[in-house]
Order: sequence, then structure tokens, then C-alpha cells
Amino acid sequence: MASATVRNVPLLDDDTIPFGEEDEMRDPSRASQKYTHPYVTFFHLFFRGASIVIYMFCGWFSDSFITSFVFVVLFLSADFWTVKNISGRLLVGLRWWNYVDDDGKSHWVFESRNSRINKHEQRIFWLGLILCPFFWGLFFLMALFGLKFKWLLLVMIAIALNAANLYGYIKCNYGASKDLNSAATDFMKTQLFKNAFDIMTKPNTAAPPTNVRPTGVV
Repeated sequence: MASATVRNVPLLDDDTIPFGEEDEMRDPSRASQKYTHPYVTFFHLFFRGASIVIYMFCGWFSDSFITSFVFVVLFLSADFWTVKNISGRLLVGLRWWNYVDDDGKSHWVFESRNSRINKHEQRIFWLGLILCPFFWGLFFLMALFGLKFKWLLLVMIAIALNAANLYGYIKCNYGASKDLNSAATDFMKTQLFKNAFDIMTKPNTAAPPTNVRPTGVV
């Protein structure tokens, strides 16, 4: 059984820079630039964009399904690793991972750090994270209705990898202890109460009707 927590967890073995201390290693000369992590931002989009382009146009370069399958999966894997371990941590200050304790119990960890986030990089991160699964969803429908079952398997792999990162970072962004369904419910309740309050407090500006003749019983 998996659990989500952010406390009392072991450090990752490859944590050369402790999570939350990335700002101390940042080059001060980039503070005034539009993008503080230009290479990370580029590769955040490159791998996932390349996998989509290869999937769409692989038939132009090779008739072999195996060759196309391997190249798309390689770029998908590179994208999954980059987004999970690098771009999410540096661009938006979020990280999710998993560890198994001594009792063999699996724990899912969703972390968020309070630091300076570049708004341009943050926007690019979330756009790439959300839009690419949308494209793979379209490819899924096309392969399904086109009865291209071998390509359907490849698209399902892409959806699984993209959806895992999307879910993990949404969970980090909303907080590990707060369920996404309850967050959506709270949002809807807030909007309903706000609309009801606006209706009740809004002054009635409608003009009284004119030329109204009284009615009576004949």
C-alpha cells in the first residue's frame, strides 16, 4: 500500500544538492535574465516535443515499426527522467519520488519548496506538462478508431509516462496532504457561495414598471 508524505523521509542517494537549496547554487548573473535556466527549459520541451514529431512523421524516414517504436520510447523515457528529476525541481520547485521502507512498504513523497520561481519558466513548464498529454490523447483516439493496434500500444506508453508526471506535479502543487477531489470540491463551494453572496448584495437597479393598470375582480 502506498502513502503520500513529506516528513521523516530518507534523502535520495543522488541528492548532490539538497532539495530547497538550489537557489544558493544559482549564478547571480542570471538573476536579471528572462530565463534563469535556459538549457533546462529547452530540454523540458525538446524531448517531449521530439517524441511527438517522431511519432507523427516516422513514416517519412522508415517503414519499420520497430525502429519508430524504439526511437519514440527512447525520447519518451528521456523526457520522463528529465521532467521528473530536473526540470520540475529547478523550474517550479516541485519534486515527487518513491521509496520503500524497511518493512517493505512503498511511500510516495510529494515535495514543494518555497523559493524564487521564474514566472516565464513556470508558465513553460506547466504548458508543456499539460499540452503534450492532450496530443497523445488525440493520437490514442486516432489509433483506436483507425484500428492501428500496434501504434495504440505505443500511444498508451506515452500517455502513461506523461500522465505520471502530470499527476505527480499536480499533487505536489496542491499539497501532498490534500486530496485533489477535495480541492476541486472546495473550489466549487467557494465559487457557489461567492456567486450567491453577489446576487444577494447586488442592488436592484431595475426601473419600476410604468403604465400599469390595477386589476380587479369583475
